[in-house]
Amino acid sequence: QVQLVESGGGLVQAGGSLRLSCAASGGTFSSYTMGWFRQAPGKEREFVAAITWSDRRTYYADSVKGRFTISRDIAKYTVRLQMNSLKPEDTAVYFCAARTGTNEYPYWGQGTQVTVSS
Repeated sequence: QVQLVESGGGLVQAGGSLRLSCAASGGTFSSYTMGWFRQAPGKEREFVAAITWSDRRTYYADSVKGRFTISRDIAKYTVRLQMNSLKPEDTAVYFCAARTGTNEYPYWGQGTQVTVSS
């Protein structure tokens, strides 16, 4: 069973940086796409970024392009989200997710809180 565990959230001032990590286990992952999503209070969950495990193709939401970078570490089975120039509107619970193919993401982590103060 695929398991995803996020870490690295916290409180940061606007303009600061945080790096989130997602430790993956229970799968081979070579054919997986790994994604980051976020959900702010009172809002629907939204896509942030994704990376294909095999060839590192990356995808970003327009709201984070140029500020966030997604990467993966094959040796450690870890996906990271480097978040720079953070804004108060980036405040949310951030979730790691995994899928094969192009369907919905069936595997989710428990989430990690990111709070950006103004």
